[in-house]
Amino acid sequence: MTLEIIIAGRGGQGILLTGYLLGKALVKKGYYVVNSEMYSAETRGGFSRSDLIVFPSEAEMDIIKVRKADIAIFMYRDQMISYADYVKPDAQLVILDSTFIDKPAKPWPKVLMVPFTRLAEEKVGTYRVANVFMIGVFSYVTGLIDPDTMKEIIKTSVRPKWVELNLKAFDAGYEYAKENLERLEIKL
Repeated sequence: MTLEIIIAGRGGQGILLTGYLLGKALVKKGYYVVNSEMYSAETRGGFSRSDLIVFPSEAEMDIIKVRKADIAIFMYRDQMISYADYVKPDAQLVILDSTFIDKPAKPWPKVLMVPFTRLAEEKVGTYRVANVFMIGVFSYVTGLIDPDTMKEIIKTSVRPKWVELNLKAFDAGYEYAKENLERLEIKL
C-alpha cells in the first residue's frame, strides 16, 4: 500500500523544507519516497506545496504526484481550500494549523487542529519554526518518524545557524503532542 501525503501552505512557512525533512526521515526508515514540489514565484505569501508518496518497496513506485492524499497537512486556509479535493474523503489524517484555519474545508473523519504557528511563537520564541513544531507533532501522533532520526536529519539538512532553534521546535512539538494528543494507527 502506498501512502500519499500532501503538505501545503504559503511561501515562507517552510512547506518545502517540511516535505524534504519528512521524506528523508521516511527513507531512513526503509521506505521508498517520491517528493515533488510546487510553488509560486513569490518567495513569501504565494502558494507552496510538497507532495510525498511513500512506497513499501521500489517495485511499487508507479506514481510521482499525489492523486488523493491519505494524509494532508495544511498550514494556511487558502491552500486548504485550493487542495481539499486532492484529499481522500476518508483520509487517515488531516492536520490543520488552527492559527490560520478555523474549520476544515470538508468533513474528513480525522482532523487534528493545532495552532502550530502560535505555539511555536509561545514555546520556541518565533513563528518561523512552526513547520518543525508541526513535524514534532506529526512524529508523535503518526509514529511514522523516529524522533532521534528526525533530529539527526535536522542537524544535517538545516542551515547551521538554524539547527538549535529547529531542534528546540521539534522537541516542543513532540512534547506538546505527547501531553495533549492521542497516537493514531497510520496504515501503510
